[in-house]
Amino acid sequence: MAADKQNETKVSSMDENKKNSPDGNIGLEILQIIKESQQQHGLRHGDYQRYRGYCSRRLRRLRKTLGFKMGNRHKYIGKKITVEIVSDSRYLLLVLMEAERAWSYAMQLKQEANTEPRKRFHLMARLRKAAKHSEKLEKLCESPRVDAKTKLEAQAYTAYLTGMVEFELQEWKRAMEAFNKCKTIYEKLASAFTEELAVLYRQRVDEISPNIRYCAYNIGDQNAINDLMQMRLTGGGGGMMAEKLEALITQARTRQAATMSEVEWRGRTVPVKIDKARIFLLGLADNEAAIAQASNEETKEHLYETLLAECRDTIQAVREELKSEAKQRDRGSDADSGKVSNLQFLHSYLTYIKLCTLVKRNESMAHTLQAKLKEPEADENKRGPRPQDLIRLYDIILQSLAELSTLQGLEDDHTFQKEVSLKTLVYKAYRCFFIAQSYVLVKKWSEALVLYERVLKYAKEVQSKAKSFNNSLKDLPDVQELIAEVNAEKYSLQAAAILDTDETAEVPSQQQVKDNTPLCNRLETFRLDPTLVGKQPNLVQFPPDFQPIPCKPLFFDLALNHVAFPPLDDKVEQKGKGGLTGYIKGIFGFGS
Repeated sequence: MAADKQNETKVSSMDENKKNSPDGNIGLEILQIIKESQQQHGLRHGDYQRYRGYCSRRLRRLRKTLGFKMGNRHKYIGKKITVEIVSDSRYLLLVLMEAERAWSYAMQLKQEANTEPRKRFHLMARLRKAAKHSEKLEKLCESPRVDAKTKLEAQAYTAYLTGMVEFELQEWKRAMEAFNKCKTIYEKLASAFTEELAVLYRQRVDEISPNIRYCAYNIGDQNAINDLMQMRLTGGGGGMMAEKLEALITQARTRQAATMSEVEWRGRTVPVKIDKARIFLLGLADNEAAIAQASNEETKEHLYETLLAECRDTIQAVREELKSEAKQRDRGSDADSGKVSNLQFLHSYLTYIKLCTLVKRNESMAHTLQAKLKEPEADENKRGPRPQDLIRLYDIILQSLAELSTLQGLEDDHTFQKEVSLKTLVYKAYRCFFIAQSYVLVKKWSEALVLYERVLKYAKEVQSKAKSFNNSLKDLPDVQELIAEVNAEKYSLQAAAILDTDETAEVPSQQQVKDNTPLCNRLETFRLDPTLVGKQPNLVQFPPDFQPIPCKPLFFDLALNHVAFPPLDDKVEQKGKGGLTGYIKGIFGFGS
């Protein structure tokens, strides 16, 4: 909460510094204010409720600063901002924040409408309210005191919110006209102003483009679907638009799936009767092509995750059909119970696709980490990738290959089993290589050298077996490069081991002698002792050794047996001579 207050104070001071433009006219950086406020107050994480709360607090402070309160706590008195009273950019900011508050509430309701459909009515009401406030802002900017740039930004903002309303109402033609108007204004502004503002305007144009293509597709432009697919590859159309793109692509595949009835794999043709499996298999080639054409690693990772999610859902649908098929088989008498059914073979095929995709995804991540591992560290405080990270990825790859070899229906396919074992050898070699590199980092030279030899053994075994499987090695890493890299690393390792031995020999022998003498007994001798900075430093000897000391002259009770006391008979007789009178005096104390 304290961070939010600091950010609000920062934005407030920024807005107040933008009251007037240098020529004396009123100016307001509408898009810049919106973007900075959204990024600082929740929209970076899709938290529209937090942004709506910020807009409400900002409105309250603006009204208090301008003295433009709507009555008091007991009575509401409505006031309208007119062109005549607009003498400060904060009046325009007031209307802008009202539009943003309504828009953020609409987006919050849109997220909640997935589970509560009736909230869609409230959503449309708030979106219309936001468009109404934007129209009010555009009219206020028609004042001659407002500069031309602010007028254009207000028109673009109004066109954007109007397009959002028509888009939700599925009025595709009117929505497309509004978005095109918004896009045109921002493109003109981007070409007329500085680079910093131009980047902001171009980002807004990129956000609007998927909506325009979507509207064009719904109007009837069949070429727009190709543009939407291309935007999906480049990572465009994030947020709410991404869901619409996925739904649109699924819908297009559903239409084509009616013509697909079977699939061929490993020499066996299998009928595909489940609609979900048809849709998935129909789009498999497109998804693989999209991954191959992905421009950056983030987009590629997103496409891999999307493909894996679709594959898991399809496998679950086939698994449910398998359960119902098993129940029917139990009721009847099936003679071919030992043979793998078509549905089970289809399940194995989908599992094969999932496992192969997992292998490709982890291999792609491993290539990215290898490139970063070879780069010099720019920031010492930031932890870079380590060989241990790559070991984990190759462990997952080997686990996926082990599952591939146990697929039902492929136990007797010796060609397939040999291909899997060959791939396993390749990834074992890479895993062993990075284990060796992790040993090199901790200067365990002998262990690393043994592991490098194991890598060469795996690589040569792959080369000997790969002659009859040239087609299977297309997607695999090149083991010849690995052999060359291992040979280079072996020479580097031997040199590092020799240098490390020389450094050890240069240290004086007296410094390397292990001696348990405490520090207090060898203060005159310098020696490197790493235990002094550990948790149990050897500073003094504890507990100390016993030392002889002189005994104190004590009187022991044993001497009492040998002590002779003087006789007291005469004193006893004197006390007895007094008779009765002396006895009475002794009782009452008169004799003392």
